[in-house]
Amino acid sequence: MHSKSKKILVGVTGGIFGVLAVLLVKYGNPPNMGFCIACFLRDISGGLGFHQAAPVQNVRPEILGLVLGGFAAAVIFRQYKTVGGSSPVTRFFLAFVGMIGMLVFLGCPVRAVLRLAGGDLNAVIGLIGLVVGIWIGVYFLSNGFTMGRAYPQNNINGYVFPGLALIITLLVLFSSNIFYASPKGPGTMFAPVILSLAAGLIVGFLAQRSSFCMIGGIRDFILFRDTYLLIGFFSFLVVAFIGNLFTGAVSPGFIDQPVAHADGLWNFLGMAVAGISLTLLGGCPLRQLIAAGEGNTDCVVTVLGFLAGAAFAHNFGLAASPKGVPIAGQWATVIGLLFILGIGYIGSRVVVPGKGGVNVERSS
Repeated sequence: MHSKSKKILVGVTGGIFGVLAVLLVKYGNPPNMGFCIACFLRDISGGLGFHQAAPVQNVRPEILGLVLGGFAAAVIFRQYKTVGGSSPVTRFFLAFVGMIGMLVFLGCPVRAVLRLAGGDLNAVIGLIGLVVGIWIGVYFLSNGFTMGRAYPQNNINGYVFPGLALIITLLVLFSSNIFYASPKGPGTMFAPVILSLAAGLIVGFLAQRSSFCMIGGIRDFILFRDTYLLIGFFSFLVVAFIGNLFTGAVSPGFIDQPVAHADGLWNFLGMAVAGISLTLLGGCPLRQLIAAGEGNTDCVVTVLGFLAGAAFAHNFGLAASPKGVPIAGQWATVIGLLFILGIGYIGSRVVVPGKGGVNVERSS
């Protein structure tokens, strides 16, 4: 059971996250995309030159702040621990496919909530797909799917990723012209660097302390009837919606929503793919970044999978746009769905010594 103070902390985390997401939009980030983890990882992938889609190239300080904030909290509260070695190849490809699904929907679970808070009713369909995907992932977990234990490693392995995040942060602050930058499109829309970095640091710190996760609440409720992480989820939604009302950023409807399409089938399937993959991975993209900052090298591999998936999606024309989902993206979604269903099915039925049981723990 979670203490009252922990429940308050996760609620506060969600609320502050919602406020900061609204503020980031008000001061320059794309509408309904104040703090989209998948979108910003995609932008970073472009900013580092991994893909050449000019409208979405920007090294977003929010993501760097999440890693550094999570690292700082883990060190300050003596929770930093370097671990890894839990099915890294499987993790990489689950993340790779999950990112393609999110880019077909045009957003991660965080952005699905932000889109709903801004009145985009397409997000309702996406969230239904997410819940269905999580339910399927939970089915596999309940039937024994696991990627095995993570083992202690030398701390130098854990320091590499936050160290790289720090170096890139310093380059963004003092030598930003070395990265690719969008000449047009969503990549040209950004809040001031200091505000973006500060928002990432705050959310990263709080998320580490509260174990905040956008899919964890749904997963834990299905598995354990535990509502702890759902408090953060709904706090984030309610506060973001209220903030959008104050800033005049609520525009209910399906059509002409910012950086979104209205194709319900692919909104549903894209987020279903994401829901399955993220459940098997053990957390949403935000949670993966925080855990990577805490020293979990398996989560570093997951983040690299997200970056590679984003690059692949844009280099090969799979990602959706406001015009809809290209045929290649539709095929990739179907193939990706079959791939992760196969991984889940095989993984829940192949008995590996020392790797049995449900691959999830209640948040603490």
